[in-house]
Amino acid sequence: MIKRYTSFLPLPARDPHDAHRVSTPLELFFDLISVIAIAAVTAGLHHAISEGHGLDKLPIFAFLFIAIWWAWMNFTWFASAFDNDGPLYRTLVMVLMGGEVMFAGGAAYMFESGDFSWGILGWTIMRIAMAALWLRAAANPDYRTTCLRYAFGVLFAQVLWIAFYFMTVPGTALFYAAGIAIFLVEFVVPVFAEQARQTPFHRHHIIERYGLLTIISLGEVILAISLGFGALYGDHPSIEPVITAVAALVLVFCLFGLYFCEKEHLPSTDFKTAFTWGYGHVLIYAAIAAIGAGVAAELDLAMHHSHVSQADVAWWMGGPLALFLFGLWFTRDRLRSLSWRGPALPVMAGIALIAAALGLPSWAFAVIGLAALIWRVPPPAAHTT
Repeated sequence: MIKRYTSFLPLPARDPHDAHRVSTPLELFFDLISVIAIAAVTAGLHHAISEGHGLDKLPIFAFLFIAIWWAWMNFTWFASAFDNDGPLYRTLVMVLMGGEVMFAGGAAYMFESGDFSWGILGWTIMRIAMAALWLRAAANPDYRTTCLRYAFGVLFAQVLWIAFYFMTVPGTALFYAAGIAIFLVEFVVPVFAEQARQTPFHRHHIIERYGLLTIISLGEVILAISLGFGALYGDHPSIEPVITAVAALVLVFCLFGLYFCEKEHLPSTDFKTAFTWGYGHVLIYAAIAAIGAGVAAELDLAMHHSHVSQADVAWWMGGPLALFLFGLWFTRDRLRSLSWRGPALPVMAGIALIAAALGLPSWAFAVIGLAALIWRVPPPAAHTT
């Protein structure tokens, strides 16, 4: 049970062995903002693919998606270690959410124009609120050094982002090179901070939080699929988009089954294991979002609203599917003894790329997903408990 503390007392460390630790309503509320942001950048990629500019827009999609994921991940790991659900904690989290809403509201515009003028303000609000949370946690003497490293690391990176905004032109080589460099600074901050003392995150809580974002990401694919079934309504129903929608629905159910076939997703709290697992999930989330964009683009093709061919769209199904399978192998399966099931995901990732090169339609990727599911998922008695 969460204890409530006076607003101005330090945030105490949570017990990493709390029984029945689950996501709080505030965390779920925070996830809602992430849904909006992910939907915006996914829709932008979908339209770019259908217009024949998918590769041109892929860098900005990656840039924005990583930013959204990073904001979510920073808060998620902090909350797992220091959430006390007190009034000041809630206020700071809502300030953080306000900044993310400002960023998410402009995600579609930033995707199209590259203009980050208001986005940088939203991002700054988020980062200041995050640093304030770490400073509150730093009043806890057991984790003071770790939390101060986080707080000042976040603020240092934010200064770099502000300089980046004023010193680069969106879409240029310098823009992306500087952006990658600052993201690397962001990624190094937790590595540096955790060397002082590892924060007491709750393993099962983190597994649940990551699972929830997986479901949110899969929801973007379901949203695209619903457009295909929408072709049944009206005066001139069309069956071709429905075939694509059914195939995509089979695929998304397979992705769900592959991700959730193991309950103990994160095997230990060892820093190296937690680090690769936590960071590696960006491949999984980005892949699912890109699959959603690919499904929507294939539906455009089926409804004759596209400027590209099936061969072009196939890469936006097979490429992300291969990335999803590889990401799941990298974060989870390579750390396990799975006998003959061990090679399932990397082998099927390779087959997905072959199918993309052949320009196959969505039903082929549904078959690949189903084959991966049958090969990889253990029988019920063999599930980890």
